[in-house]
Amino acid sequence: MFALSLVLIGGGLLATAWGLPAAHRLRRPWDAAAALAALGGVVSALMGVLLAVVPHFFG
Repeated sequence: MFALSLVLIGGGLLATAWGLPAAHRLRRPWDAAAALAALGGVVSALMGVLLAVVPHFFG
């Protein structure tokens, strides 16, 4: 379960790091997709942190 949390944190940080600048750089409609990827990255990273810190939070 700890490996899953590390994957969620890493993937979330990567999606956020890509999505924030891409949302400003890309043209429509791709900027909206990049903004949604950044939001998904934040949510993924937060879920990974919750799984790492509080192991039975979702169960």
